[in-house]
Amino acid sequence: MHYQVKNNGDYTEKIGELVSMLDITRDGTLKDLEGLSVEDLDYLTDESANSIGMLLAHMAAIEFVHQLITFENRDFSEEEWKVWGAAIDMGEKGRSEIKGFPLSYYLQKLKEVREYTLSQLKMKTDEWLYTEGLWPNGVKVNHYYFWYHVMEDELGHRGQIRLIKKQLRSKSEI
Repeated sequence: MHYQVKNNGDYTEKIGELVSMLDITRDGTLKDLEGLSVEDLDYLTDESANSIGMLLAHMAAIEFVHQLITFENRDFSEEEWKVWGAAIDMGEKGRSEIKGFPLSYYLQKLKEVREYTLSQLKMKTDEWLYTEGLWPNGVKVNHYYFWYHVMEDELGHRGQIRLIKKQLRSKSEI
């Protein structure tokens, strides 16, 4: 792991810096996941909580939908919603559908989604980052914000993962 935001040369200047930040964020997430069992990934702190597995599925789903929005200028299709909806919404649907998977399952989903992101970003320019659109409520948004949100979302959920892991450790000490 490194602690420098810098372009590795495979991307335009700003996109390379964004990729560096996405990579640093992911490296930290992966480090926090080492050694987790299926039981750890499925653990719920209470009946309305999200599990670590749900949070990981959500991270992959958020990145996937941001690919659709920024690379294809669209939202989920009906078929894609069937695949990713529980991970986007989490809640009761997530608790019933996202469980029983080993860490390798979640890591593979995160890897596949990220590989596609990186392949697409190699074809984009820094100007593309500033391409604007409007939320349905009329608020301006640009591609840069969407990819910042992918990183922000992962960081927020990584904090939740750390809290769940602390509770798991406390539970095992009883």
